[in-house]
Amino acid sequence: MLVPLPSAAEASARAARYDELDARIESLLEGETDLIAAMATVVCELHHGFADFHWTGFYRAIPEGARMLVLGPYQGGHGCLRIPFEKGVCGAAARSKETQLVPDVEKFPGHIACSSTTRSEIVVPVLTPQGRLLAVLDVDSDRESAFDEFDQVRLERLCADLGRRYDTPA
Repeated sequence: MLVPLPSAAEASARAARYDELDARIESLLEGETDLIAAMATVVCELHHGFADFHWTGFYRAIPEGARMLVLGPYQGGHGCLRIPFEKGVCGAAARSKETQLVPDVEKFPGHIACSSTTRSEIVVPVLTPQGRLLAVLDVDSDRESAFDEFDQVRLERLCADLGRRYDTPA
């Protein structure tokens, strides 16, 4: 098991950790055809890889038209069970199909406080190459400004790979 990388880690250590996690995830997902199993694996690796990842999980997009996210695999305390596209950071990511990087959740209009300790959040959509939303990856931290553009780039790359791997008919 990995020792979580501390929040004060240098940029080079963060890059090395993402590289290590990418390789581990690639190896673990080899031959896996089930999206939920893949999401559980990704969440486990990310959650244990970084000390600032206090809640790490996926919300699955339920079939087209419902505009609703349903809790998928996660690690951390309890999450919200369902999130409408019209609410919160996860809903904004689902609605816009764009990453939401939120350094201070208290300043995000309509933030849903699934945990009272969350201070910052990054939510990345998982999209098929055709742009169909499969899920969103939600990572919360108890520290303000825990995530930056580097995290965004690396998590977007990971989610794009999931979208390509698990592009199946709705």
